[in-house]
Amino acid sequence: MSCDQCKDANNNPEFNRRQFLRRVGGGFTSVALAGMMGQDGFLSQQAYAADGVSKLKNDIVEKLPHFAPKAKTVIFLFMYGGPSHVDTFDHKPELYKFDGKTIKVKTHGRGGHKNEGRIVGPKWNFKQHGQSGAWVSDLFPHLSTCVDDMAFIKSMTADSPIHGSAMLMMNSGRIVSGSPSLGSWLNYGLGNENENLPGYVVMLDNSGGPISGAKNWTSGYMPASLQGTVFRPTGSPILNLERQKGMTAKEQKQLIEHLNHFNGLHFAEREDNSNLAARMASYELAYEMQTSAPEAVDISDEPEHVKNLYGLDQDQTQDFGRKCLLARRLAERGVRFIQVYSGGAHNDYNWDAHADLKYNHDLHCGETDKPIAGLIKDLKQRGMLDETLIVWGGEFGRQPTAEYEKGTGRDHNSKGFTMWMAGGGIKGGVTLGETDELGSAAVSKSMHVKNLHATILHQMGCDPNGLSYFYNGLDQKLVGVEEVEPIHEIIA
Repeated sequence: MSCDQCKDANNNPEFNRRQFLRRVGGGFTSVALAGMMGQDGFLSQQAYAADGVSKLKNDIVEKLPHFAPKAKTVIFLFMYGGPSHVDTFDHKPELYKFDGKTIKVKTHGRGGHKNEGRIVGPKWNFKQHGQSGAWVSDLFPHLSTCVDDMAFIKSMTADSPIHGSAMLMMNSGRIVSGSPSLGSWLNYGLGNENENLPGYVVMLDNSGGPISGAKNWTSGYMPASLQGTVFRPTGSPILNLERQKGMTAKEQKQLIEHLNHFNGLHFAEREDNSNLAARMASYELAYEMQTSAPEAVDISDEPEHVKNLYGLDQDQTQDFGRKCLLARRLAERGVRFIQVYSGGAHNDYNWDAHADLKYNHDLHCGETDKPIAGLIKDLKQRGMLDETLIVWGGEFGRQPTAEYEKGTGRDHNSKGFTMWMAGGGIKGGVTLGETDELGSAAVSKSMHVKNLHATILHQMGCDPNGLSYFYNGLDQKLVGVEEVEPIHEIIA
């Protein structure tokens, strides 16, 4: 103690031997505790840059995969609302025959469990395409030319027929919120290849975000640095990325150098080391992104024929086409996981066709068909398709029966629906599984969302049953506690 403290102790009857030991002991034990925490890694972030020269340690630096990966990037094309499999890729001739008739068929959707319903026949014709002879409806004239690069899974199942919980399951493997999303798991397991761009990017529909919002790209109980970053296809790609008003680039760089200087001071000389370190890291990342992110979304250097391939020359396809083109540019720059949403908000702003199926699917298929086909063809001609895994689908499919007494709308169907994958070591021109003759439920080679997640992790070089994160006393996994197999039948 100092002399002044000794005087206080002598003059203060409240200050006794116990008070003395508590004050002194608390100081010494905190030093020991800090040392042990540093050895265990709790203070490693601060210690790493204590010399004032080394950069702060990046939590998501690139890491070695569990085994040689087939893909480097995932582009998840999310058709929010639930596209109708029986009107797009799952050809059911019986539906045409029973159109308008009420028959016995078990369904479970938003309207609950039903044992019969009025059949809605498809409003489009199906034809076989490619060497594989895959069935595709007239809704996808452009994608039908790519079927030999695609693997269709026509027996997908999920646990919930309700948008919110089904979205969470498709994105995080669970029907309740709070768990890390697929992109967060990949960046946790593999790290970020490009430190100047986020490793996990989300692009939303121009009508708004999906139900549950940011819960669909959250990092959950993992560090916030692993969550998805929402990119805008025009203007500033990331909100709040611009420099503070009135601050020049030179002034910002000086501020970073100033923060670096203070970060190099002895721990005791810094008033709040952790906050300062966090400020410095955010300023440095923003400084790098201000040059990298705008360049990534600047498509002015793209040839006109490439822009037209994505449909940027047409009003209907321009918005989604630009997002698909940006997805390719981000993949080129090492972004690990890119999710592009078609559909937002509610009702016919997304694929949730409860009333007029023809209007709804003509709209959304018309907006996405050419851009997605353009993405596949562009990646292929650049030699990137083999290392880029494309995933297409929604949170569930739709029922063969009408939801209401009148109209052509279909209710939700999580018992059997279609998704497809392409590139990234996936076999092209194959079809796996099937639903019953009406498309109401999977009847062969049933595949759960967990199998889809296991396949994506596997193709990226991660063992789906070995990738874990310790939280709440358990080794948490994207696929859950039980062993889950990838879909080997579609893996090349």
